[in-house]
Amino acid sequence: MRAVVFGYHDVGVRCLQVLLAQNIEVALVVTHEDNPDEAIWFESIAELARLHDIPVIQPIDPNAPEVVDAVAALRPDFIFSFYYRQMLKAELLALPKHGAYNMHGSLLPKYRGRVPVNWAIIKGETETGATLHRMTEKPDNGDIVDQAAVPILPDDTALDVFHKVSCAAEITLHRALPRLVSGNAILRRQDLSLGGYFGGRRAEDGKINWFESARTIHNLVRAVAPPYPGAFSEIRGIKLRLFRTLVENRPPRSDKPALYCENGRCYADCGGGGVLRLVSFELDDEAADADILTEKFGTASISLI
Repeated sequence: MRAVVFGYHDVGVRCLQVLLAQNIEVALVVTHEDNPDEAIWFESIAELARLHDIPVIQPIDPNAPEVVDAVAALRPDFIFSFYYRQMLKAELLALPKHGAYNMHGSLLPKYRGRVPVNWAIIKGETETGATLHRMTEKPDNGDIVDQAAVPILPDDTALDVFHKVSCAAEITLHRALPRLVSGNAILRRQDLSLGGYFGGRRAEDGKINWFESARTIHNLVRAVAPPYPGAFSEIRGIKLRLFRTLVENRPPRSDKPALYCENGRCYADCGGGGVLRLVSFELDDEAADADILTEKFGTASISLI
């Protein structure tokens, strides 16, 4: 069996390794050039492909005629998309003899679309996973081949969960691939009413609304923690960026949003209820702690309104 792989990121690396381990002939890897403005914290599928003497191309548009012609000339049995960031159009999807399949980082039909790991954490989910499904021209709505779940623990960051989802993707593909190759895979239609579509996120979407509950703010903080840009706010015109928080089991001092330090720790009373402990944070892009906050602002509570 011959495959063409469109891939990127750790999921792309792990899933390409599965194909190679199960003796799939990978004739071409199509991937992205790394963005110099993006923190590249994940492995390179291009490096893995070159290690195994697999040709690699990095087109701006995967649906360009020259790319379609190159893939068609290889006469693939399968096309796989593993965390590739662009949609493949009908002309490409029609090429493989045995179909085109995508690995998505959620338990479809939940969290279709962009950055599903981050959205699942923001929404307070306790479980997510990876789903292998047939590709159509509409994002993440094709029939499901297989999926595997992983837990989201209360203090997991997006990076923690992404590592779990990468493992779930590997497990899912390793289990499903023999059935796809033999033609015995039983696909099931998605009930799209059980999930929703989510768009991409920008750094400015990490702005904290202190009138939300402590749990809601905590979910935002861990969903955009490094290597993502982080959740942010201001204290008297000085930028505050939160990287790690904990929801505390203690009564708030006030029913209004306020920040204060005591016994060497910093806390925020949240307008929607609950108290958040600030474990790791910066002021004006410099690491800060309770001593620095107290030195700058004194011992009284600081309004976050």
